[in-house]
Amino acid sequence: MITISIHGAEFFAYHGFYVEEQKLGTKFIVDAEVSFTPLSNLKDDKIANTVDYEKVYGIVANQMAHTRKLIETVAQSIADDIKEQYKFVSKVTISIKKLNPPLNGKVEYSSIVISI
Repeated sequence: MITISIHGAEFFAYHGFYVEEQKLGTKFIVDAEVSFTPLSNLKDDKIANTVDYEKVYGIVANQMAHTRKLIETVAQSIADDIKEQYKFVSKVTISIKKLNPPLNGKVEYSSIVISI
């Protein structure tokens, strides 16, 4: 089993339950971990035998560009797209942190983690 990871990918996006959040936007931090069994021997040194983290980043960036009310929905969409792109993946874990959420006090971030 192999796990590839992307940590700390930063995006400015407009996800949020409240209309103000969808207008003003905020910064998000995304981590993605993808576990799989290689399709063939990694000694072949071919990208087709593994999960391409550049493509994973592209999937994350694409989903972060689509405004949603819930970051849970964004995370689920990212995980689903990764599993669709790479049928041999056994587990995907997505973490999204919303920096400076609009709460009644100073909060560094709120976050969710989803694993499928």
